[in-house]
Amino acid sequence: MLQEPAHIPLFHRDTSVAEDFIDGQVLLIDKPLRWTSFDVVRKCRNLITGKLKIKKLKVGHAGTLDPLATGLMIVCSGKATKSIGKWMDMEKEYTAVIELGRTTPSFDLETETDAVFPIEHITRELLEKALTGFLGEIRQTPPLFSAKNLQGKRAYTLAREGSELELPPSTVHIARLELVRLELPLAEIKIRCGKGTYIRAFARDLGAALQSGACLTGLRRTGIGNFHVEDALSPELFEQEIVKLSSCP
Repeated sequence: MLQEPAHIPLFHRDTSVAEDFIDGQVLLIDKPLRWTSFDVVRKCRNLITGKLKIKKLKVGHAGTLDPLATGLMIVCSGKATKSIGKWMDMEKEYTAVIELGRTTPSFDLETETDAVFPIEHITRELLEKALTGFLGEIRQTPPLFSAKNLQGKRAYTLAREGSELELPPSTVHIARLELVRLELPLAEIKIRCGKGTYIRAFARDLGAALQSGACLTGLRRTGIGNFHVEDALSPELFEQEIVKLSSCP
């Protein structure tokens, strides 16, 4: 079971006053492909302040998603931003599509293929056995193409400058791994994991465990704590709701 959320001022369509967003609202947003997490925050802030005539409003998010990932983001407004830390600490659920047999420097599709490997030996049985080795607490080296700070810079900045530095490993927790589909070279895997887990790094390590290579080709965050992406609004639907609120007398 995922964690039960504490009582929060979750955004509802019957919200009727701008002050609700200042007092604090928690928005569930389904991030589109190629949007950055900041794009989502900026869109929400601009809609709320512009349509509801709020001069200044603090808005933040509880957990970054890469531009090539989609899915659930928790966006907080006003006083609710003080609670961002507890949402970030909740377990996350993902559906990942991993391509076996090739690697990229970023461990996903941001960069081009740098090596190819055989996959003829990979069976469902072998893959499921390899997955068991990643359950529980594991040591994981984050990708250099990440937002971690290194030498006073974001790691992805150093990576794009050609640096070959390696980030120090950290301890992360993976609670569940389920192989949903295997159609070589693609494997679809459901993942439930703790804070700080990089799914791109998991793909890299899974490829190595299979004596092959792997990279992440698709990622969707489906849950955070007890919240699910099915309950989230796309930016377009959220805009429609804010427009409705702005037209209320």
